[in-house]
Amino acid sequence: MTDSYTPPKVWTEDAESGGKFAKTNRPVSGATHEKALQTGAHPFQLYSLATPNGVKVTVMFEELLAAGHTDAEYDAWLIRIGDGDQFGSGFVEINPNSKIPALLDLSGDAPVRLFESGAILLHLAEKFSAFLGDPEKRPEMLSWLFWQMGSAPYLGGSFGHFYAYAPEKWEYPINRFTMETKRQLDVLDKRLAEMPFVAGDDYTIADIAIWSWYGQLVLGRLYSASEFLDVQSYSHVMAWAEKIDARPAVQRGRMVNRTFGEPETQLHERHDASDFDTRTADKMAAE
Repeated sequence: MTDSYTPPKVWTEDAESGGKFAKTNRPVSGATHEKALQTGAHPFQLYSLATPNGVKVTVMFEELLAAGHTDAEYDAWLIRIGDGDQFGSGFVEINPNSKIPALLDLSGDAPVRLFESGAILLHLAEKFSAFLGDPEKRPEMLSWLFWQMGSAPYLGGSFGHFYAYAPEKWEYPINRFTMETKRQLDVLDKRLAEMPFVAGDDYTIADIAIWSWYGQLVLGRLYSASEFLDVQSYSHVMAWAEKIDARPAVQRGRMVNRTFGEPETQLHERHDASDFDTRTADKMAAE
């Protein structure tokens, strides 16, 4: 065990915190530079990256389009958070919290800004009356949607950070947040032992939100931690994750704004459905 740390009476930032994202972490908000956002031709302008929170929204758009909601066409612009794009003035105007994803809804008389992935999912679901599930089970669906929003920071910012990104491996936080992540997986596994989808019989935005984090975790796509967490023991979560992963719209949504992994899994920006068919590794390299 390392020597204990005594917090100062008043904390001040006197050095970078270290780790993968140290250069983009800071204790104040607001823009760091002037940079206008681009705008495409479609009713919805998404500014994002294919992290789990970003994947939620691109999957939602692709599911809406697959369901025949042609008015859900969107442009997806890449925000490179490692480069600090989220601190550009245009992005901060849409999301003062400087986190992806951020969305401009241009389909009405006046532009509507949206930030926080759960809020975006709910806005789109209500706008198109889609993926909301049985109206009588709406409270259950909303409960699981907000369960994800409240739980995922323990998985991402806590377990993921200390297990995968912290500059040193510390036993206490890894043990603490591994325990919490496994507890959450157990909550989800017990629910999915009773229901085909988290809110009941219908595939909803709650599934989209939860799959983007917990589904991808058990499928081995987050933090290289599937063996460490013994994800195979959560058999109901595994079966649900694989079922959703097989949906064509999910496969397309997972590619959008993706800048890592195999070239065939990446679509840096999406401005038309044909982008999925015309991409090549050479085109990606040219971007």
